[in-house]
Amino acid sequence: MWETVGIPETEARVYEALIPLGHCSADVLSGRVNFTTSRTTRALTNLIQRGLVTRMPGRPAQYSALEPSLAGSVLIARREHELRQLQQHLNKLDEAFQAETAGQHPAEHIEVVKGAPKIWRTFVRVQRCAQREVRAFDKPPYFVAIGEHGDEGPNLEERRFLSAGTVGYRVVYDQESVAIPGRLENIWEGIRSGERARVGTSLPTKLVLCDDSMAIMSSPADYHSGVAYLIRPSSLLDMITALFEAVWDRSVPLSRQGTAESQASMNPLDRQLLGLLASGATDAVIARTFGWSIRTVQRHIHELMQQVGARTRFQIGMEAVRRDWL
Repeated sequence: MWETVGIPETEARVYEALIPLGHCSADVLSGRVNFTTSRTTRALTNLIQRGLVTRMPGRPAQYSALEPSLAGSVLIARREHELRQLQQHLNKLDEAFQAETAGQHPAEHIEVVKGAPKIWRTFVRVQRCAQREVRAFDKPPYFVAIGEHGDEGPNLEERRFLSAGTVGYRVVYDQESVAIPGRLENIWEGIRSGERARVGTSLPTKLVLCDDSMAIMSSPADYHSGVAYLIRPSSLLDMITALFEAVWDRSVPLSRQGTAESQASMNPLDRQLLGLLASGATDAVIARTFGWSIRTVQRHIHELMQQVGARTRFQIGMEAVRRDWL
């Protein structure tokens, strides 16, 4: 644990052993940690330099530990400063890299990424490079099984960014994604955290776009071949960006915050059902999503139709929009 802030295990053990003693000599402390006196003294010397231990006047030398909460705050602040410096340095290197690659041969703007593990790592890396916004097409099949790497694989990066409030996410989900059992609840979790989500029909590819600087994409055919394509700044990247925006504009919002009155008038389950209906999901897809029978799905849809006075599914959607339920 202490290694996180740059404290070796030996020094950490000496520091923690010293805390309950108040103050003591290196000889006494070495017996507590089962180290030689010389090893303990070296650790104490390093801890003094780090500001975690104080040597008291007199002979033999006595040592006392700095208050743990204060020591931890100092170490964490120092490490955060170092990480900020590293990020600034990396940003400068990125600028130099982008300037160098701007004059490359067109073929060098596209990198072929092979193998599911490497593709997954590249999807994660592209997201980590984002400074403002990540835009994505979420479309199965996936290179990483859901839950295999914690949360939803690369989606774990989204949760971190949204939690920190540093990077925005806009995601268009393919109807097939929404239909995966349990997937919708995960999508709602992202929406509650600040993700802007929509549903599209037959998305052309899976895609993650980092700001306007980089993208990784893969079609269903590429999935079976185990390849994806990393796209760097180029006319192709401009076209991919325009494609995302065009698809985003014509996709159906999966959730939208309405007025307090509209939120109160529609329970969460019915709102999810309306979102699926608006996305064009069939009864079979809805049944798999909620774990219902087809008859139960039809009963719920019929109840919604009666609630809004609609005769068709299309009219349900129109009323949902009019009442700000979606």
